[in-house]
Amino acid sequence: MEKFDEWNEVKQKAHNTERKVGFKQRDIFWVRIGQNIGSEEFGKGNEFQRPVLIIRKLTHNLFIGIPLTSSLKDDNDYFHTFEFNTKKGVSKNSAMILQLKSYDKKRLMGKIGVISKDNYNEIIEKIKGLFIPLK
Repeated sequence: MEKFDEWNEVKQKAHNTERKVGFKQRDIFWVRIGQNIGSEEFGKGNEFQRPVLIIRKLTHNLFIGIPLTSSLKDDNDYFHTFEFNTKKGVSKNSAMILQLKSYDKKRLMGKIGVISKDNYNEIIEKIKGLFIPLK
């Protein structure tokens, strides 16, 4: 059964919390992405969180991000697999480029790491391909 009521409580709490956290492109944060519908990616655990790669800071409070998964996917137009350093060691994830969306910083929980410039640039090229197909 879906946990929409539980997510609504977490979402209200996050909405009423003022976050004074800095973030920039290439950062990876735990983000409360929620209980979503259909094929939209959703968060896990009590806080409905998932790692998210920050693609671009839009305003002081808003950014474009891509959710990550530890279930490694084939590298293609919609996924990009990469490694990054965390406090606990190296983490290998796949960026779900097809799930690109905007987030408010109130959803941020804590910084996990930073993606390399090379991997970031490869993801940017794949994002461009979503909007301007090469074929």
